Amino acid sequence: MSSSSSSSFCISREDLRSTKVIVSSAASIIASAVFFRSAIYELVPESVQNYFSNLSNRLSSQLTIVIDEFDGLTANQLFESANMYLGSIVSSATRRIKSASPPRRRSCQSRKNATNRANLRRFELSFHRKHKDFVFRDYFTFILKSAKEMKDRVKTLKLHTVDYNGTDYWGWTALDHPATFETMAMDLETKMEVMEDLDTFVRRKEYYKKVGRAWKRGYLLYGPPGTGKSSLVAAMANYLRFDVYDLDLGEVQCNSDLRRLLIGTGNWSILVIEDIDCSIGLKNRESGTDDHEDEKIILSGLLNFIDGLWSSCGDERIIVFTTNHKDKLDPALLRPGRMDMHIHMSYCTFGGFKILAANYLGVEDHPLFGEIKYLLEQVKVTPAEVAGELMRKSEAENSLGSLVDFLKSKHVVDC
Repeated sequence: MSSSSSSSFCISREDLRSTKVIVSSAASIIASAVFFRSAIYELVPESVQNYFSNLSNRLSSQLTIVIDEFDGLTANQLFESANMYLGSIVSSATRRIKSASPPRRRSCQSRKNATNRANLRRFELSFHRKHKDFVFRDYFTFILKSAKEMKDRVKTLKLHTVDYNGTDYWGWTALDHPATFETMAMDLETKMEVMEDLDTFVRRKEYYKKVGRAWKRGYLLYGPPGTGKSSLVAAMANYLRFDVYDLDLGEVQCNSDLRRLLIGTGNWSILVIEDIDCSIGLKNRESGTDDHEDEKIILSGLLNFIDGLWSSCGDERIIVFTTNHKDKLDPALLRPGRMDMHIHMSYCTFGGFKILAANYLGVEDHPLFGEIKYLLEQVKVTPAEVAGELMRKSEAENSLGSLVDFLKSKHVVDC
């Protein structure tokens, strides 16, 4: 048995010779193929090569669409949507799916390309020619819609800020702000107007396209400090599930840097420029009184992104300016069509106080409400100040009594 077993693993000299012959022949064939291919490229004119290549493509029944990660300077929305959609149905280990079926089964490839950008990625979608209309009319629309729905379901909101000590570009952290429209201590009518305006904006893509306007919306929030301007931005982000880009104009050195940062903001986002009246180097483009135009931020760079040629970069974006002093703003910012809605964030009203009392104390009515209403009509106090007083004590009776004392002291000072 042992002899039989050992003989089964023996290889004869004849077998070795045959194997060497086969390997040698294969190597010769490969070398010849490489030689003839090189000869064809060198001897056959490029125009002839292109002719046969185009002829082959025309005769092929397959079409291939390349979806690059970037469309010029901006991120390709279709690539981002395809990446998210495919990630939900394809294993992370899958590198390529090839199919001759309709695009319900996709042929795609993600690979690196460094010709224009480092680590540029792309997808390839291959399908039969007869499905071309379906792909452009229905399939891409389905991908974009599905990706947005998935993003809304699982999205972690991000707060983007510029890393001026490192990359001089956007970095982000999770935005976990608790503010909602329900908790905002602002006039109920104003609150409903803002929510209705946001709802109208996000569903009117085709309308904006029809009237020839970029799909953007501008809001100017103005009022004294502590009236909830930043909280309203957070409430808008939570309501729409939009990321927030917080830009400090005072740190931007020139218009080219400003343009680069503005183009880098993503779709479905809110760009916030707080205290715009205090921004360093903000100049009136009509005045022409800038001694260092190449080193300063001029108003034209910002306005071009709001309603100029650069406003067409990206879709479904909201721009928010905040200021404590509306009267100090450059008139160019206040022209119709620049900031679509001006929202006055006022001192605390009785309606705003009732929202705060319900949020902080869990009470909707109390004997002290009448006195508090009278005092709020007599003094100027911000929602932040009222909220601070309500947080001082845990018992509703003591907390409201403390607020009454605070309002009375403010009334004496104001008088």
